[in-house]
Amino acid sequence: MFDFVDQKKTIVQVVLFIALLPFLFWGLESYQGMGGAGEVASVDGEEISRQEYEQALRNQQENLRNMLGDNYDASLLDNPQMRTAALENLIQQKLLRHEAGRVGLAVLNSRLTAEIQNISLFHEDDKFSYERYRELLQRQGMSPAMFEARMASDLMRQQLLEGITASTIASKTAAKRIAALSETKYEINRVAISPEQYINQAEPDEAAVQTYYDSHRQDFTLPERVRVEYVVLSLDELTEQEQVSDDEIRKYFDEHQDEFGQAEERRASHILLTVPAEATEEQKASIRAKAEQILEQVKQDPDKFSELARELSEDPGSAKMDGDLGFFARGLMVKAFEDAVFEMQPDEIRGLVETPFGFHIIRLTAIKNADVASFDEVKEGIRQTLQRQKMAERFGEMSEDFSNIVYEQSDTLQPVAQMFNLPIQQSDWINRNSKEPSVIANERMLQAIFSDSAVRDHFNTEAIEVKPDIFVSARVLEHRPASAQSVGLVKDQIVEILKKQLAAEAAEEEGKQKLARLQAGESDETLEWGEPVEISYIQKKGGDEEVLHALFQTDVAKLPAYTGIRTGKGDFDLIRINQVKIPSTDEEESSQQTLLVNQLQQVRGQEELNAYLAGLRQRAEVKIKPVEESD
Repeated sequence: MFDFVDQKKTIVQVVLFIALLPFLFWGLESYQGMGGAGEVASVDGEEISRQEYEQALRNQQENLRNMLGDNYDASLLDNPQMRTAALENLIQQKLLRHEAGRVGLAVLNSRLTAEIQNISLFHEDDKFSYERYRELLQRQGMSPAMFEARMASDLMRQQLLEGITASTIASKTAAKRIAALSETKYEINRVAISPEQYINQAEPDEAAVQTYYDSHRQDFTLPERVRVEYVVLSLDELTEQEQVSDDEIRKYFDEHQDEFGQAEERRASHILLTVPAEATEEQKASIRAKAEQILEQVKQDPDKFSELARELSEDPGSAKMDGDLGFFARGLMVKAFEDAVFEMQPDEIRGLVETPFGFHIIRLTAIKNADVASFDEVKEGIRQTLQRQKMAERFGEMSEDFSNIVYEQSDTLQPVAQMFNLPIQQSDWINRNSKEPSVIANERMLQAIFSDSAVRDHFNTEAIEVKPDIFVSARVLEHRPASAQSVGLVKDQIVEILKKQLAAEAAEEEGKQKLARLQAGESDETLEWGEPVEISYIQKKGGDEEVLHALFQTDVAKLPAYTGIRTGKGDFDLIRINQVKIPSTDEEESSQQTLLVNQLQQVRGQEELNAYLAGLRQRAEVKIKPVEESD
């Protein structure tokens, strides 16, 4: 609703049942041997084991997968910030549990029982089942006592959190004022004073260039670079080299006619008298006799077929459509029915045809002939299909040989290139963030290229699958370490930067002078104001936020009023406020204001919680062991 609220707000994450059912999803190993594989941190002497930490990462990954669905990307979690967040969460859990015990919080048995009985995984027929509860815990190597102790600990932690977050109060008066401020509408005109007109006048001196270079030296450092040669084993490219004879293509065409056009279809209508599976021979004979009578009527007067189908057919789907089954190809009907239909001539009536459904009287109403493409039309497509089939059968073995050769003959790519008839390609200078060539611009590939063995010893990289069925191995030809460029080399670049800065400062200075004159009541006929527009906080567009901040700080008691801002583009925008529409604060409290009160309360609750946790962390003895050292 309001961006400033959205930016500050984080939902208070009370992870009730932190051990509730991770063990049901991840298994007993998450809870056994907690101290046996090294600790990653400790809180007041209580260690956080490597197993706990890895379980937290897995839970974090699963939560993200559930939230993002098809948009989930595992790489989102593969960064130090996410790993640190998982460890910090574990530390906070320990701090809160210790504090809950210190202040004497307790969980009544009645509440613990109610919480457990509300867990749907322990239900059978929508009711709590103690047998299922005990069985699920036993299956995971936990006793009810162990599980209930974990539950009690988490409930105490929840009580502690709720006591902090629920105690905050947001003023309705403040919320109304904020709502009114956000709904206030301003009619404004703008005129931009562009720095472009000052560019040619801006001439930075040598001292300014040197000062900028000295304070931005890192910006002019060339990254570590290499030039490589590489070979690419690609299923698609090898497929094009595969030989396929015309005889093979013709054979495939003859054996796969159904792939190259529309198979023959026939349209039929039927009258069905069903025979129950449990019918006796006598009952079956009676049904047959009735079907034969209907068949005789149809033969005597074929025009009555539709009428009799509506009245007598026991196929509810087709009876209301005069018995019509529409067009169908072979393979869609039961065999006896299909064989009869595909032997008939148009308008022929045949019966009785017996199938597992009963007795059918059939009329063929139309034939749609097969439409098969000619051999010449599909020849090239068949060739490509056969090429890919042949190559796909061998590609797995070829990729393994490719990997072995680049590893065993690690100082040259010539043998693997000759064996697979691959060109050895060369790159231009690339760094760790290069995007071209695309087969090299792969995270794993770049890591391998910039490894010590590749850079120092010029060994081939391992064969890396950079895309499905595309393997690449590279060898460093030249290496240049990161190096700082001299001020002489980058002088022109710095001059351009400084000229833009000086031009922007000149535009701002002129803008401020004009603004001062406007605010003093002087007019400026040289300004060409833009068309009036209406702007408010709840209707703002991109780039409007900095304008709104300026408007909020402007005295609008007398209109027109003036203000100005320097934009991100370097322009200085003069703003004329023509009209201000302030909503009434005496109106009945709106749902929007109610929502804002709740949001403000959440923000304040989160701030209180953050401060509380910071205090706990400060008082506690927390030791963190770098994760990489705890292996």
